[in-house]
Amino acid sequence: MSATRGRSGGGATTSGCGLKRRNAPQDHEDSEVMNQDQPSTEDWCGRFWNGMELLKDVTEKKHFLPTGLEDIDTLLGGGLRQGQLTEITGPSSSGKTQPKDARLKSVMKSIICESVFDIFALFEVLHQLEVSLLNDKVNNGGSKVCLLIIDSISSLLAPIIGGKYPQGRSMMISVAVILKKLADDYNLSVLVTNHMVSAGNGAVKPALGESWKTVPHVRLMISRENNICTATVLKHTLLASGRTAKFVAPSQMFGGSSPRRP
Repeated sequence: MSATRGRSGGGATTSGCGLKRRNAPQDHEDSEVMNQDQPSTEDWCGRFWNGMELLKDVTEKKHFLPTGLEDIDTLLGGGLRQGQLTEITGPSSSGKTQPKDARLKSVMKSIICESVFDIFALFEVLHQLEVSLLNDKVNNGGSKVCLLIIDSISSLLAPIIGGKYPQGRSMMISVAVILKKLADDYNLSVLVTNHMVSAGNGAVKPALGESWKTVPHVRLMISRENNICTATVLKHTLLASGRTAKFVAPSQMFGGSSPRRP
């Protein structure tokens, strides 16, 4: 997991649903969240948005961070949107980490990395991040952190779902709430990667199931055939699903020089 410093972010201070709430949601709360097929004007912490707030959120507050891959940025309408959670999913070796890697290489001197190997360590790191963001806001009027990357979210969440943790799905929803609150309160772009699992009959689908499906604001699936990658929009707050773009991944992925653009 890494955080990137850039333009100052803004937003409200920590709410009652922030990182200091260490307990997972109760089962009835979990079911309500999982039954939300589409975003509503009420966020996961019970706050209602009026029309003016929604308009301001779309037109004023959010900016785009370029990924470093021109075709992906064009497909997404500018890149990774600040204040939102973007998921990139795809099979192994499909190229789903390329937007992440391209963005990281452009700002290597401004990256803070943390090694996280389980869900409990993730909660601790996210708590420390919010404390830092809040201190920067109070003392400096805002934070220079503009991007949070978790690679991969599925490797941290999959072991607790259906395993020895009876509250695994509630913990997953807790992570979702925390990430989306961080994105909104501090105007961060949150980028997570997810792997694919079998959907039967030879088909594949993003991991973490229906409960996670409604969480990201944007879901982008990357597939690869030979040396050409295809990015497909599965979900987007502003754009129609099904839009695609093709790009050639950097040469390091294939062990040779990059071919020309398709």
